[in-house]
Amino acid sequence: MESAGQMLMLAALMLTAHAGSQNYLLTFPHPKFVRVGSNFTATCVIINRTEVTADDLYWNLSETILPREHYSKINNSAISVTFTVTSDKPEWLFCLCRNPSPNIVLNQGLYMHGIYLQKGYAVQQPPGNLSCVALQENTYISGTITCEWRDSGPQTEQDPIIYTLHVRDMTQGNYTTTTKTKAQVSLGTYPNHMNLEIWVEAKNSLGMVESEHLKEEANWFVKTNPPSDISVISEKSFPTSLLLNWTLPIDKSYFRLMYRIRFTTEGANTWTDVPQEDTSQDIQSFRLQNLQPGTKYISQVSCKNARRGHGRWSDWSNNATKWTPEAPPRGKPDLWMTILGSPNANGQNVQIACKDPVHSNGRITMFSLMIKAHRVTNASTQLENTTEMISRSGDITVLKQVPIPDHQSTQVFLTAINSVGQSEKAFLGVPERGKERPSVEDLRVSSQDGRLLVEWRLPRSSEVSEFVVEWVGRGQMDWQKENKSTTRTHITGPLEPFVCYRVSVYVLRSGWSSKATSVEAFLKEGAPSEAPSVSLLGVPGHDGAHLVWTQIPPERSRGFISTYTIYYRTGDATRAVTVLGNSSSYKLTSLSPDTTYDTWITASTIAGSYKGSTHSFTTQKYAPGEIEGIVVGVSLGFLFFFLMIVLLCFYKKDVIRENFWPRIPDPGESTIKNWSPDYSLKADLPRESCVSGISVLDVDVCDGRSLFDEEKAGLPLKKDKFLSEEHSSGIGGSSCMSSPRQSVSDSDEGGDMADTTASTVQYSSVVASSGYKGQTPAQPTLFSRSESTQPLLDCEENPDTSAQEGSRQSQRCSRPTGNNLSPQGAALREELQPLDFCSLPEDAENNTPAEHQSAASASSYMPQLGGYRPQ
Repeated sequence: MESAGQMLMLAALMLTAHAGSQNYLLTFPHPKFVRVGSNFTATCVIINRTEVTADDLYWNLSETILPREHYSKINNSAISVTFTVTSDKPEWLFCLCRNPSPNIVLNQGLYMHGIYLQKGYAVQQPPGNLSCVALQENTYISGTITCEWRDSGPQTEQDPIIYTLHVRDMTQGNYTTTTKTKAQVSLGTYPNHMNLEIWVEAKNSLGMVESEHLKEEANWFVKTNPPSDISVISEKSFPTSLLLNWTLPIDKSYFRLMYRIRFTTEGANTWTDVPQEDTSQDIQSFRLQNLQPGTKYISQVSCKNARRGHGRWSDWSNNATKWTPEAPPRGKPDLWMTILGSPNANGQNVQIACKDPVHSNGRITMFSLMIKAHRVTNASTQLENTTEMISRSGDITVLKQVPIPDHQSTQVFLTAINSVGQSEKAFLGVPERGKERPSVEDLRVSSQDGRLLVEWRLPRSSEVSEFVVEWVGRGQMDWQKENKSTTRTHITGPLEPFVCYRVSVYVLRSGWSSKATSVEAFLKEGAPSEAPSVSLLGVPGHDGAHLVWTQIPPERSRGFISTYTIYYRTGDATRAVTVLGNSSSYKLTSLSPDTTYDTWITASTIAGSYKGSTHSFTTQKYAPGEIEGIVVGVSLGFLFFFLMIVLLCFYKKDVIRENFWPRIPDPGESTIKNWSPDYSLKADLPRESCVSGISVLDVDVCDGRSLFDEEKAGLPLKKDKFLSEEHSSGIGGSSCMSSPRQSVSDSDEGGDMADTTASTVQYSSVVASSGYKGQTPAQPTLFSRSESTQPLLDCEENPDTSAQEGSRQSQRCSRPTGNNLSPQGAALREELQPLDFCSLPEDAENNTPAEHQSAASASSYMPQLGGYRPQ
């Protein structure tokens, strides 16, 4: 209640001040700064309005409405809010009013009031680590003191922390300066041997603190210049020491000085300090001892007030450089040899190299090298004995390449020489090839902390003097030696990333080397810088292709190739096959025939991959032997078909003959020939009665119409019964032969004679009862007829009449000569001469009687006219 009353009284005062304002809301308090991290309480009061109450008010901080749980209702017209200040940026806190009901709309410009909050940090801690220094200028001490300290905490731009440096001397003089960081105070003349009190005051709007007070003698704050004119003297009789001299930086009337000295060899990264107790006196020279002869040293000197706890150390002087005098080399040179290339029939070539002795005591100018070869018979041969220096690469000296025969063991001796003397003799032995002692086991090399870690297991033999770890990469070779108990070590030489190193470990037994155990390693792996180009081995097949490629050289693989991925594409379809990194070929299968493929290879390490160039090829349309198989198959099929046709023709020859060469009925074998309308048939007629004296009229079956037209008047024709009567004349007798006649239709039209092969052919024979031209027939008249659907072939012998071949041996298809024909037959023959298709040569031996020739001619010519042969 008391707090509420105080707030209401404050509101009344604010109301009095706000009397002339048109705003209906009033907020308070309005502090100058608000401490970051503190709780802030603000109050909002409604002035002279009854339509709104405290329940309609709300608070907005940086456009964010504060939750109502932070509100406190004082009365019906006042409300407060309490929240924690978290941001150090300035911001507005507004008190706003919402419409009390949908029917009332307020003028929001009159119902808004705010507080502008500026933030600041309280000074949390006093300035710390206060230190002050007065520097030397020329030969006296400057009157300006410079002080530094640690800040007292965070601050804002609106309320920064102001630091004030206070310096007070024994005369009650007070010197101050104000700053935001370090400060300087000018004292005029420096008060030597007087006490000073120094402190710092930190202050802002939210508080103030002071640092500790430094109360020391004025010389306690002095920092002099470093000693000048440093000189170094070397003495030939003392090769392990150097004498330093310098000049005092300030007069002793100010104070006495103490010194510190440090030195190092050229190229080293660390310094060696002289013990402080040896340089605490007021001195101006010092002798450095236990140095290496013939070595270049760099020295520096610093000083300060000799009074304990007073003053600050000066900066280090400039470098003073000097060589120590030389002495004979101490120790042995580090001798080693590496094999060049592969062994051949004559042995192997080795490169001899060395490093200077650890204590070379000067510059090595040359080496004395002696090489001896020992045969099995213990005979010794001196191969080389030279004194030379070929070339240097860093701290390695390359001496000579020498061949070592396989059947000999080799000993190498080396001595280092400088301007004063020579070192002890180093020895290295190479056993006869095939008789080397075993080396280490389970050699492993891995990258660790930017270095290569080499680990191995001791060999079974305990006769070990030391180990040699050799590494070769990018044409450079280096080595280091480890004691006999070592099983793991880091390579100390400089190594490069992405370079393949061949690391080998040798065992030395009294100077004799063993076989090498080697592995390859990378300090750091990267993606390959190239990928192999793929090519075809031979020609692509029907459904496959054999791809080959070459391994990437180690200098461009930049790591161990873990896998090769083979891609092959046709159209939009791309397939991939992954093989191991030691592969150099792969055979693609299940390819489509007569198809063009694009293929490429991607080489991958653990760090990335690289895509190679693309190669195209086209598969074969046919598989090997497929064309030959087709040809052989077709040939065998054709042969089989031909054989089947031949066999079919053989087994079906009778059917084929009946279809292609049909059997033509022989009228001479027909029984109809004995039939007659006037006389009874006779079973057997003597054949001889049919072959005696016959005159034959040759008539072409295709020109039957002409014959009929010419003989219509003299020859009777019976149309409807296909019966024609013909008279044959013979000399001294009658004949049973008849001429063929064409069938005459009722319309008296002669058809095309070419169609007679498909129509009925009548064969008829008439033997008249009266003789031709008054001749007396020897036998009564006989009428015979036979019909056939096919014409007889010219001069064809019927196979069924083979039994009668004996009686027909003398018959030929020859036309009668003119001498044997009657005058009418001869005239008719001349008319039908162009239509004769049975042109047979006349009988050359025409010695038979005319009657026999006529009979023979008629019997062989009648089949062409549709007649029949006599029986």
